[in-house]
Amino acid sequence: MSRQYDIHRLPVPLVTEIERLRAQVTMGWQQEFLKYQRFGLQDGMKILDLGCGPGFVTANLLAALPSATVTALDPDADLLGYARALMVERRLVDQVTFVQAHVPDLPLPDDSMDFAVARMLFLHLSDPIDAALAIRRVLKPGGRLVIVDIDDGVFGTTHPPLNALPEVLVTIAHLKAARGGNRYIGRELPRILKASQFTDVQIDALVHHSDVHGTDGMRQQFEAQRFAGLLANGAMTPHQYDEVDRFAQLLAREEAYAMMLFFMACGTKPVPGRPIW
Repeated sequence: MSRQYDIHRLPVPLVTEIERLRAQVTMGWQQEFLKYQRFGLQDGMKILDLGCGPGFVTANLLAALPSATVTALDPDADLLGYARALMVERRLVDQVTFVQAHVPDLPLPDDSMDFAVARMLFLHLSDPIDAALAIRRVLKPGGRLVIVDIDDGVFGTTHPPLNALPEVLVTIAHLKAARGGNRYIGRELPRILKASQFTDVQIDALVHHSDVHGTDGMRQQFEAQRFAGLLANGAMTPHQYDEVDRFAQLLAREEAYAMMLFFMACGTKPVPGRPIW
């Protein structure tokens, strides 16, 4: 299995991308956390944060669940180092175990975790079913996996309309697919969970709106510099690049807004001997 996201190869400085990831987690965290609780997350659980990156989800989970422990997993040693520093800063490090590994190679015992979160990970994976099966192995019977991800077919909307956005999203989706990823993964999440032998499969949505969650974080998601690589290789026209850049600047004004959709799918590892219906 390959994972296409490499923070060190992006056309923006590392600190810029980390700040974007922070904003992406922070924008609608209260709404997101309530949904995790509805899916069964409780204090005291052993939680697996898959693709933890700089650790913002891990930190937020532990701030809300002081008796929980988190295993924070990522293949990137530098990001794990950032996550560790964040946990030290917030005095949470004693509740976290850091693991450098890819998802299919989870170096964790069978039946050892209560709850797993895979946030913005599955779109980068070439074999999502293989990943889900690996996660299922380490969950306890009755444990749950929640996948949070995107679907560019229903990305969201802007005002004023960003006419270049649909074409840009299609371009990005095609490039991602050529590398083995899938930016339309949101619609496939229930089937991935069912194919991986999870039961009680549910799906929900998160809505981020700049009027509700603030313009600063949303503007970072539209930062034109993120698309500089597409412009350089001809996959994005100068007109499209300029239009995205203008909209990012316009978001600072009262008349503009943006809305983005994310999808959450939850599946349960069956308990032996218990009916699955």
